[in-house]
Amino acid sequence: MEPVISLRGAVTVLGRFPALAGVDLDVARGEILLVSGPNGAGKSTLLRLCAGLASLAKGDGRVLGFDLHRGRREVRRRVGYLGHANGLYHDLSAEENVRFWARCVGASGDEAAATLDRLEVGARWRGLAVAHLSAGQRRRTALACLVVRRPEIWLLDEPHTGLDAGSRDLLDALVREAVAGGATALVASHELERSATLATREVRVVGGVVEDSAAGAVRR
Repeated sequence: MEPVISLRGAVTVLGRFPALAGVDLDVARGEILLVSGPNGAGKSTLLRLCAGLASLAKGDGRVLGFDLHRGRREVRRRVGYLGHANGLYHDLSAEENVRFWARCVGASGDEAAATLDRLEVGARWRGLAVAHLSAGQRRRTALACLVVRRPEIWLLDEPHTGLDAGSRDLLDALVREAVAGGATALVASHELERSATLATREVRVVGGVVEDSAAGAVRR
């Protein structure tokens, strides 16, 4: 079966710096891949490349069958990316943000409401502008926006940041549910003890390259 992500000699340059310096990586459908490594190693850039948000300067790459040189727009429509920033419209309420993304993908109002409930976006604050929400409330709202889009690949960069223990457990459950339904997930994290229990495989990024991508430890 063709991998949902396939990179060969992938180079991404930020300014004049090669943030990725020749990455080789295959990710199969249904994997939960933990991407570990030190700060500045290229983990975030790897996820942004797979999301169609960073450009491929050299090498080859395909995500969901789309060429990263020419099909980045199609990739962006099919994947869900949650980075360090939440990507929310601060002048809209939590509910309005989720309903906006629901409309973008053709999801119903009932699906948006169910997603808000699933992410425990409380009735008392879902109508507040995002600018007035706490860090944890914003993170849950951002997760709800991702979930309602029903992406084929979840790309999560330090996703547990800003969440309390209950919300972290909920996030892990959502990732497992999505993968059980046919999705794939990449999780970049420094919280290795927690993320390793979620992942089915781990790769380590060091100096802009992936180490031992074919032999990453299996985590259960």
